[in-house]
Amino acid sequence: MEGSPRSGLSSPEAKLGMRVEDLWDIMEPQLSPTEKLNACFESIPVSAFPPAPSNQVIEIKSDASLGEAVQILAQHKILSAPVVDVDAPEDASWIDRYIGIVEFAGIVFWLLCQSEPPSPRSPSSATALAAATNGVNAEFEFLGPESAASTNGNFFEALTSSDFYKNTKVRDISGSFRWAPFLALQTSNSFLTMLLLLSKYKMKSVPVVDLGEGKIENIITQSAVIHMLAECAGLQWFESWGTKRLSELGLPVMTPNHLIKVHEDEPVLQAFKLMRKKRIGGIPVIEKGSSRAVGNISLRDVQFLLTAPEIYHDYRSITAKNFLTAVRSYLEKNHENCPLVTGMITCKRDHTMKELIQLLDSEKIHRIYVVDNDGNLEGVITLRDIISKLVHEPRGYFGDFFDGVLPLPQNSRV
Repeated sequence: MEGSPRSGLSSPEAKLGMRVEDLWDIMEPQLSPTEKLNACFESIPVSAFPPAPSNQVIEIKSDASLGEAVQILAQHKILSAPVVDVDAPEDASWIDRYIGIVEFAGIVFWLLCQSEPPSPRSPSSATALAAATNGVNAEFEFLGPESAASTNGNFFEALTSSDFYKNTKVRDISGSFRWAPFLALQTSNSFLTMLLLLSKYKMKSVPVVDLGEGKIENIITQSAVIHMLAECAGLQWFESWGTKRLSELGLPVMTPNHLIKVHEDEPVLQAFKLMRKKRIGGIPVIEKGSSRAVGNISLRDVQFLLTAPEIYHDYRSITAKNFLTAVRSYLEKNHENCPLVTGMITCKRDHTMKELIQLLDSEKIHRIYVVDNDGNLEGVITLRDIISKLVHEPRGYFGDFFDGVLPLPQNSRV
């Protein structure tokens, strides 16, 4: 084996890649490369995927307060976690044990929604929050056209110290924006199922449950899949796909005219409003008077609303550009690194998929912007876009797979 692509592969992800390689070698020759990959991934159970770091397999109890949930997510540097029902019996099945997934953004946006002016159908929500925040001006119409520039500067500082924030339980926001039902894989499900859920079905992470225990055994994220792919460089199956240029694979999918963006002189909360409205995870900040991107604001940055509200102290004047500067200073002060805040990471259409995967993995980022030779923005490529180019869904593949999924709560706003 000396000198072969396998000789330097020893990580769990690389060993998994070699398992795909062994299957690849015995596949019927008449199959296309895409069909061979699909067949390989369908033949491997999801239980073979390397376990996530223990600090990422976190559960939040349904009776935890919003403040406690935020602390847990921030401490473990994760964006979401499954919520376990504290009232479920000890022998409950997984579908009865977990009531959904709560996300950082979901908590923030739920709080923002409570500060909207009352409607005839919900006359008390805004009143309750206004009282809880000690008279702070909470008339923040997050969905309104002028909302991003109309909030009192002390809103979040007052909110995070309020009884409302400390006493509201995670289960109380069930059904709010970005609240998701608990959709899990069993250990016997295939890699192909997992990859399709993370791409076509837009899940950012997939819990894997042990039916016997009724508990989570692993959580597989889009980032973990990209890391696995990066570790497979040199293997035949990967190289046959990874050496193709982005343009050959139809990336980026979104054209410049359809790219959602915010200009550097617009209020930063306009970026969060657009991400909520368009249900996207990140948005480029565009230089005034040009098509050049100067930074990126992602859904994960919404956590600073609650963990570092001083960044947003003057809501009526902080722009997207000033937000990038403020967060950069905050991260440097706290010795943290965030690549898409500290500098734009870009690529071009003639990059190969392999180069893109290795860059995304090394920088630990979720999206990369495609630019032309002059630095003008041409599109964006996400982890989901990459995974979606690796596999395709066969006709009727899922059958009744989704029938066992918990129905959305009646008041769901997903």
